[in-house]
Amino acid sequence: MKKLTSRLVAAGMIAVMAFAMAGCGNTGASGTGVVKTIDISLTDEQYAFGVDKTNDELLKQTNEYIAQIKEDGTLDEICEHYFGDGTPVGVTSAKEDSSKDQLIVSTNAEFSPFEYKEGDTFYGIDMELAAGLAEYLNKELVILDVDFEAVCTYVDTGKADMAIAGLTINETRKESVNFSDSYYTASQVVIVPADDTSFDDCTTADDVLAVIAAKDAGKIGGQSGTTAEFFVKGDADWGFDGLSNMSWVGYTSGSLAVNDMLSGNIDYVIIDQAPANMIVKKINAAN
Repeated sequence: MKKLTSRLVAAGMIAVMAFAMAGCGNTGASGTGVVKTIDISLTDEQYAFGVDKTNDELLKQTNEYIAQIKEDGTLDEICEHYFGDGTPVGVTSAKEDSSKDQLIVSTNAEFSPFEYKEGDTFYGIDMELAAGLAEYLNKELVILDVDFEAVCTYVDTGKADMAIAGLTINETRKESVNFSDSYYTASQVVIVPADDTSFDDCTTADDVLAVIAAKDAGKIGGQSGTTAEFFVKGDADWGFDGLSNMSWVGYTSGSLAVNDMLSGNIDYVIIDQAPANMIVKKINAAN
């Protein structure tokens, strides 16, 4: 079977394939229900681990681990747990103990399928990668679940060894962490109410942005501190011009943003494609 690794280089393609979103009009809308994803990539991003800038050895070992799991198929297998027929594997955090040899990872467990929680157990691609890295290093894994905006700060201030949280590589974050080699290619997409037909003729990112630009002043929501916020507000370090007619509304999770959109408080939601498809699938199933 063709390895998933070859598909990781195409922005968001794994998520699209997994949920069979293709072939539903030009937008690739995600099916019947109350919300849908406009499956046209607005960005092209690389996810990586954010490592303590003072720990060159850990960065080296992390890159060795990433190279190994790409080569031996482990990364493919973990992705299959969330994008294919596999079963997600729960990860348990040890209690922080300075007397033990531990790998302390900061994350934000509000970004399925990369990191989320069920009870006290962590799940997601990133969490399984973190568990594998800890085993590779022969260390005990500690996971700190914090606000997304704080995951790199925890590393920068010495509270964590690295951040594993669906982190897009960018210059601003490089001030706080050293990025590992990339392990995943992602993209931002728009979520809209299912009855919104304004994007039906869109085939490119420029088409999507033109529809948004033609709208009177409105609001776009998403998870605070993520790429979506910088995309909407505009940021030179990220290379984003911003959406001048839209104001940003931040939430602690993408699901909250989508539910607020359904309540009529914001117009659209922008979020990474894989989480977008997971959120849309869950909300439509509940309605």
